Amino acid sequence: MAFYANVIIDISHEKLDRTFQYRIPEKLCAQIYPGVQVEVPFGNGNRRIRGFVVEVTDRAEFDVGRIKDIGSVVTDAVAIEAQLIALAAFMRTNYGGTMNQALKTVIPVKHKTKQREKRTLKLVMEREAAARQLDVFVQKHNTARARLLKELLLYPSLSYEVVTQKLNISPAVIRALEERQILKVEKETDYRNPIAYAKAGVSRIRMNGEQEKAVEAVRFDMQNGNCGTYLLHGVTGSGKTEVYMELIAEVLSAGRQAIMLIPEIALTYQTVMRFYGRFGSRVSVMNSRLSAGERYDQFLRAKNGEIDIMIGPRSALFTPFSNLGLIIIDEEHEGSYKSETLPKYHARETAIARAKLCSASVVLGSATPSVESYYKALSGDYRLLEMKMRAARQPLPVCHVVDLREELKSGNRSVLSVKLQNLIEMRLAKKQQVLLFLNRRGMSGFVSCRACGHVIKCPHCDVSLSLHKAAKRAGEPALPGKLVCHYCGYSKAAPPKCPECGSVYISGFKAGTQRIEEIVKKRFPSARALRMDLDTTRGKDGYEKILSAFANQEADILIGTQMIVKGHDFPNVTLVGILAADLSLYASDYRAAERTFQLLTQAAGRAGRGCEPGEVVIQTYNPSHYSIRAAKMQDYEAFYKEEISMRTLLKYPPAAHMALLAISSASQDAAADAAGRVSGWLHRIRAPGLRIIGPADATVAKVNDLYRKVIYLKHEAYDVLVAIKDKVEQFAVSAEKQQISIAFDFNPMNGM
Repeated sequence: MAFYANVIIDISHEKLDRTFQYRIPEKLCAQIYPGVQVEVPFGNGNRRIRGFVVEVTDRAEFDVGRIKDIGSVVTDAVAIEAQLIALAAFMRTNYGGTMNQALKTVIPVKHKTKQREKRTLKLVMEREAAARQLDVFVQKHNTARARLLKELLLYPSLSYEVVTQKLNISPAVIRALEERQILKVEKETDYRNPIAYAKAGVSRIRMNGEQEKAVEAVRFDMQNGNCGTYLLHGVTGSGKTEVYMELIAEVLSAGRQAIMLIPEIALTYQTVMRFYGRFGSRVSVMNSRLSAGERYDQFLRAKNGEIDIMIGPRSALFTPFSNLGLIIIDEEHEGSYKSETLPKYHARETAIARAKLCSASVVLGSATPSVESYYKALSGDYRLLEMKMRAARQPLPVCHVVDLREELKSGNRSVLSVKLQNLIEMRLAKKQQVLLFLNRRGMSGFVSCRACGHVIKCPHCDVSLSLHKAAKRAGEPALPGKLVCHYCGYSKAAPPKCPECGSVYISGFKAGTQRIEEIVKKRFPSARALRMDLDTTRGKDGYEKILSAFANQEADILIGTQMIVKGHDFPNVTLVGILAADLSLYASDYRAAERTFQLLTQAAGRAGRGCEPGEVVIQTYNPSHYSIRAAKMQDYEAFYKEEISMRTLLKYPPAAHMALLAISSASQDAAADAAGRVSGWLHRIRAPGLRIIGPADATVAKVNDLYRKVIYLKHEAYDVLVAIKDKVEQFAVSAEKQQISIAFDFNPMNGM
């Protein structure tokens, strides 16, 4: 059987779509795989040029008589592009999508922008000769030339911009003097630096015993050539960032580079300040809020070896370092590490794959590790490192759980419990700061009873049913709507009263951060309040301005969603109020309990990080739920024990693997027909242990005029799901001709 390689000749970012196919000679078959650099004959003259193999296939795309043979494998140079292409191939295989989609993900800059140059005019003619030439210009009334030469005699080195803009000298005059060899124009790339305002020179903090033990464990393996994956489980405030910096210093001392991933752009400010203070200008940052020019310059600086540390969200994973030694993923449990666009890769798994390609180590850090990572640490796939004490030995905050059902019974219908109001007053009197966290994550229309806390769940999937409001016609009363499961499609009419206690107080949660801000200002008129959410952080520096103001104690109360409770360190915050713990607990998602525990624990960890002890108020309708009990005690092991037993029983990750098969079409009938045919084919294949759920409507059944259906697959072996993906993709090729899209999402973080 003949095999063919699709080769990219030019890795310029605009030409990633253009590949050329070559036949693989039998003698080279074992040496050809995605990422390998090859020499091929190109064009009518068959000139020998280099390219990168992006795909190996047994299907010829052209007449086989016209396909040329690969000349040879290049062995004298290993380009960073080869590593990134191999990583793209891994993503294509394990997450689906096309190779082009994977390539455009791993090549960090999609569109080249014009480089910014710094130009300097320098006098090269001898001063005496230049003085005589100045007299000539004056005699001939060459005023502009004379003015420029006079300035150069005073200042032998001048900025090009100063000469053209301040002295009003035209480029033509500059060229004329350059042609006469009076001056020369020196050019150097002027990189845009997104953290130019940072200050270096912050002193190192002395580590405690737990931190030193964690550092030494990784350092010992590095020095002995063992590159592994480590899960650093440290309570909030245990000093994980200091451990990261020590490990990075170790890597830099060996002449290698490091990537540090952080989950939210809101974390960038404080993180970058700490790293820049330690490592200076060798640090850079990559995120979506940089301009195209800034992103392009950071790409070049990394590729040219001018920086050693890159900090940013998951896209920073693809920084083109040629000698990468360490990848750190902070807050590794965060859902933002999973891509929501094709290929739907997870940064954690992809980081481990990249580390294997370049013999690097991976450190995953969190106070609330993902169930998947902790499962792998206990099974020996990762090495578990633990830090159970705060860095400065401060006590963990005291947590109070307030039952909102009792608040309602006592007549308090405010979103602020009496306990929380009293504690806020005490903090304001002491000139201490308060965080108020509105847990809106996972808010997908679930219905709960405010009188007894009952939530209506799917009898088949153990997730909450989501409320779908019925369409209201003019002049008619509103219908109650229906409750739907977004995993299996089960539905029932929405009840007007609670089926458990008969209360009419059964509905969804409607308060937002803006409403909370109004309530706080009315209740505490003398308090200075800041709100941090998507509306107040739309500007490029929106996060930094709010965080800086609060850090500088220009406000007493900071109100916000999850972006205010992740990774921030405010020493004067001694009280955290969690206003609606249940909103994430009853999202229509099997990870709901995990996300709730993580959010509550992370939020609680913001309190008492300075000299004064902290307190936390968790407001909930279900104080007996295991995730809330564990969060109150900051007890990860207790939560994990309950959660993994539930996952094992229901065959959810990590006890088994899961794949979401999403089918969409502009035609409702075509989408339903395709989903039915795929489901029928899946039921006919022989894969013992495979569970098929659906097809059902997606969470939002129609988006941008596309009707969407979903099928969930479960199996204990990931490879089985990958093999099914490969078969379904063959079906998808013919489906595309009928304007039907079929896509996979492995171990999805969010349902559709």
